[in-house]
Order: sequence, then structure tokens, then C-alpha cells
Amino acid sequence: MRSRIAPMWDIARSATFAGRLHWNTMPGTFITFEGLDGSGKTTQIKRLAAWLEERGRNVVLTRNPGGTALGERIRGILLDSRTEAATGAITPKAELALMFADRAQSIAEIIKPALAEDKIVLCDRYTDSSEAYQGGGRELGSATILAAHKTICDGFQPSLTILLLPPLAASLARARRRNDRTTHHTGTDENRFEREGDTFYTRIYDAYKTIAAREPQRVVAIEDDASIDEIQKIIQAIVANRLDL
Repeated sequence: MRSRIAPMWDIARSATFAGRLHWNTMPGTFITFEGLDGSGKTTQIKRLAAWLEERGRNVVLTRNPGGTALGERIRGILLDSRTEAATGAITPKAELALMFADRAQSIAEIIKPALAEDKIVLCDRYTDSSEAYQGGGRELGSATILAAHKTICDGFQPSLTILLLPPLAASLARARRRNDRTTHHTGTDENRFEREGDTFYTRIYDAYKTIAAREPQRVVAIEDDASIDEIQKIIQAIVANRLDL
């Protein structure tokens, strides 16, 4: 199958400038990973954390929603497919408000303190996810999400965002298989979003592509069908250029 990865040096070179045009003026470096569930982002963020630590960097790994005690409670509400059986349907705006409550707590409790100590913060999802999932998927629109981000998060943005966009159908199939396995083995259910149809996910996919086109200095999109190891090498090249490793 033909890969759609741009030449590694071209991707890495474009990311060199990502950290120069952002609102984070703190000593550390804030990097986010984005993409559909099943895109491989959680695997890649863990691999990048280990790779950076091997090179003597102090890394903090977190996620949205989650990471803090409050955030993990919110994550359970938002992602568990059994939630709405107890609470009733969660409206799109209520969903968005919970996402930003989690994010505000994460910024205050984890992200900014770590950056102040000159650490590298790797975050699995951030506001781009809200713009894609609630703005695109739930059709609330980008303007609503960006206004909330400005008000609640003070417009605080990462230096670099790695956006993984493998083919849509493959991502969804992997995500649904993974969540079914996790539910079977641990009893943890995070299938609420995976129950949505393909049209919902097509809107998310398209929203991510729009974000990448709008903010090319910050967002590096990797669209491919390559192996985990190949993607890891591309991400390492991107981050090595950004951090002068």
C-alpha cells in the first residue's frame, strides 16, 4: 500500500519553526498529540516520552480528559458509554463544558507548573480535540470552541502539535477493537464516542485537516499507512529539530 508520508526531512524542517510562534513563554516545552482514536497517538506519545527520557530530558506525560484527580472523574463521565443510562443524554454544550473544565484544571495543576520547571510536557489531546470532536463532530463550530479556549484557557497553546491522520476507516476499526478488548479484560468502558456513526467521524477528520491547514507552524500532520516504528522515527526527527537534540 502506498504511503502518504511527506519526506521525513521536510516534515521535521517545518516543525523547526513551530515553537517560535506560540503563546507559551515559559521555560519548558509543551507538545500535544492529536488524532482520531485508533490513530496510534497514545502509543507514539509514550514512545516519545521514553525516547526523550533516554536523552536526559525531564518529561511529564498527561492527557485530556484526565491526568488530574478531577480530570479522571470527568473522563469517566465523558467516555464511559454507560454514563447516559444513569444521567440521561449529555448535550453537546454540556460535553464541551466538561472538556474545558478538565482542561483548565490540567493547565493549572500539571501543565504550567511543569513548564515553569523547564520540563517537557507531552499531552495526549488538547483543545484541537475539542475543535474537532465538539466543533466538528457535534457541529458546535470552531468559533465556539476557540472562544471558550480564549476565555477558559487564556488562549494557552502548545509549542508543537503532532497530528496523526491515518485513513479514517482503519482508525475507527482499531479503536473499536481496542475498546472492546479493554472492556472485556478490565471492565473499563470508554466506548461512548466510538458508538457514533461514520458521518460524525468524517466531520472530525475534516475538522482536523482544517486545523492543520490553518496553523501549519504549530501543527504537523502525518497522513500515512506506515508502521508504528516508521511513524516513531518521523516524530523523533520532528522533535529533535524542535529541541535541537
